[in-house]
Amino acid sequence: MPALDLLLLPLREPERLGTLTPGQWDLLVRQGRRADVLARVAERIEAAGRWADVPPEVARHLQSMRLLAQRQHEELRHETGQLLRVFESAGLPLVLLKGAAYVLQGLRAGEGRMVSDIDILVPRERLADVESALMLSGWVSTNNNPYDQRYYRTWMHELPPMRHLRRGTVLDVHHALVPLSGRLRADPSAMLADIRPIAGHPGVHALSPADMVLHSAAHLYAEGELELGCRGLLDIELLVLEFGQGADFWPALTQRAAELRWERPLAQALVYLDELLRTPLPPEVRGWALQAHRRLAPGWRGRALDAMYRRALRPDHESLSDRWTALARAGLYVRGHWLRMPPWLLAGHLARKALMAARAPKPNEA
Repeated sequence: MPALDLLLLPLREPERLGTLTPGQWDLLVRQGRRADVLARVAERIEAAGRWADVPPEVARHLQSMRLLAQRQHEELRHETGQLLRVFESAGLPLVLLKGAAYVLQGLRAGEGRMVSDIDILVPRERLADVESALMLSGWVSTNNNPYDQRYYRTWMHELPPMRHLRRGTVLDVHHALVPLSGRLRADPSAMLADIRPIAGHPGVHALSPADMVLHSAAHLYAEGELELGCRGLLDIELLVLEFGQGADFWPALTQRAAELRWERPLAQALVYLDELLRTPLPPEVRGWALQAHRRLAPGWRGRALDAMYRRALRPDHESLSDRWTALARAGLYVRGHWLRMPPWLLAGHLARKALMAARAPKPNEA
């Protein structure tokens, strides 16, 4: 398989950027665009003070993406203030997930991280209260189909996306961290009980460091559409490298994974960090991950999954693909649906969606 060396170069060794040829720069930009990490690349170059090594036409493109990410971060901070009012009126803490949490905490994973929507977590028993408060503040559902609404509320881990009528920002309201009907289970109350306040943002919270890593790992494990899988893996790398500077982080992480029964997603993520990104993990952590991965994904099934993930977690670009990549992505897409729903529910859901598609008016009939 083609290596990720070119894309990782500005993230790991920006002092070597002056050695790249025009053709390599062109390829790096194309790979980075597919992975949605160009703003992160730009931030790393900025931090290293290496813009003199970047061709002007490439620099303009990278700086544009960097400015776009910064604008999204500014909008995120403004939108967080608006959401905080809603949650204070409902008597609930505002809990941010994923990119929004990384950015507001000032984590390395938030540097140059694109945040096109905001993910929040609310207690399932307060979901109706939160939704009503959001609607009164101008948020509306982007999907009014009765079947889809029932499907999301009964089986999934989030509501259909909500959009603000005036500002146009998109909000994903999670009432769990993984689908309720999925094979990977977790009680969100355990994570909500361990949320941490975000410094400088009174009333705004994030998951604990261990839970942030586990949530990201579970997302990679259960997600069938991995076009941005490389970005997700880079997120996990930056999280564990930053949090791992604390002596108690790694024992707390593996213990938490055992408590939630999320050892398999964590072990899988750590193994791919080691294999694909060559992340400098502590030897004892690497050993735990390899042992757990082999134990929890044994035999030919585990080897087949590894072969698919090694392909699908690379940016979706032809320079990083081989003749099996499309098949690997298709296989993981099917697996994602299989993990999300039991067979009887999946069959009924697909049949219902097919019937709805068949009954939908054609463009020339509208």
